[in-house]
Amino acid sequence: MTYFDILKKYLDQINEDNETVYVTRSNNESVAVVNQNKLNWLEKYARSEEGSREHAIARDQLIRQKFISPDPVVKSDDNYWGQFYE
Repeated sequence: MTYFDILKKYLDQINEDNETVYVTRSNNESVAVVNQNKLNWLEKYARSEEGSREHAIARDQLIRQKFISPDPVVKSDDNYWGQFYE
């Protein structure tokens, strides 16, 4: 098996598993290999204004990819609603 075959195998696995692989290099900064689709959504999320439609769509995509966690479900009892009244 050649180095190219090994590299192809790892790159295919990164795409299939939607994982990020960090490559540590001696005397140099580390690099990350990430699925292009994930990178596109990360860039859209980072560049969009919080609260905007684009931000919400990018966030939803990253949640679906299990890259970020969804917001916790809040139990809406009297204590929850009481915090909005003084």
